[in-house]
Amino acid sequence: MKGKKVGLALGAGSARGLAHIGVLKVLEKHNIKVDYIAGTSIGALVGSLYAVGIPANMLEKLAHNLSTSSWVDLTIPRKGLVSGERVQEVIRLLTKGCTFEECKTPLKVVATDIENGEKVIIDTGPIYKGVRASISIPGIFTPVEYLNKLLVDGAVTDRIPSSIVRQMGADIVIAVDVNTFKPAINVNNIFDVLLQTFDIMEREVLKFRTVDADVLVKPDVKEIGSLQFTKVSEGIFAGVEAMEREIEKVKCLIEMGEDNENKINI
Repeated sequence: MKGKKVGLALGAGSARGLAHIGVLKVLEKHNIKVDYIAGTSIGALVGSLYAVGIPANMLEKLAHNLSTSSWVDLTIPRKGLVSGERVQEVIRLLTKGCTFEECKTPLKVVATDIENGEKVIIDTGPIYKGVRASISIPGIFTPVEYLNKLLVDGAVTDRIPSSIVRQMGADIVIAVDVNTFKPAINVNNIFDVLLQTFDIMEREVLKFRTVDADVLVKPDVKEIGSLQFTKVSEGIFAGVEAMEREIEKVKCLIEMGEDNENKINI
């Protein structure tokens, strides 16, 4: 499909972000090319792998085969419970050490400067550095010292970076919201406490902020806990189901752009 440029904004949501893979599978199935990607937290991770050329089916296989123990490295708490060195190395390997400038699909990721509270958009330098900053959930991952800033999770300031992908040049913005607050959960450890607190905060922030998107995709991921990265099939299925519900709207928006372009050329 030619015509208008399609941008994809992939939101934060920890393990619920597995649904992003399902969204990508549906877009590929319907031959819809993603021209721009912006991601926050887990959205930055999935988006970066897709931006360097890893197709959705390979992302699905990676998700099934990448155990939590391969990327979690607990540390003595100072600024976080997980040092993040291991996950940074995994991201570096998967992105082949590429820079943002080398992406096959233009990519931006969001982090937050914890010292002044400002949103930081990263689109230069090594991808793994930017993504490592974007996924740094406060209290869980240690912050990242990068770009002369101390950076934490982008969800603190911009959970669904739809306005960023619009600014990149997208005519049609598809935003994927994978944060489903579930009030009745078992809080068993410090990770549960921190992640549930973060979910509550994000829910409250979103009450006063609209998502700048032409199509908002909301996978039903309420039964997936923030740390349940083993629920790969459930997460991807939720993404597939949600994107299929919206796919005709996306096609219509693209076709409208093509029709307008043809009228101008006549």
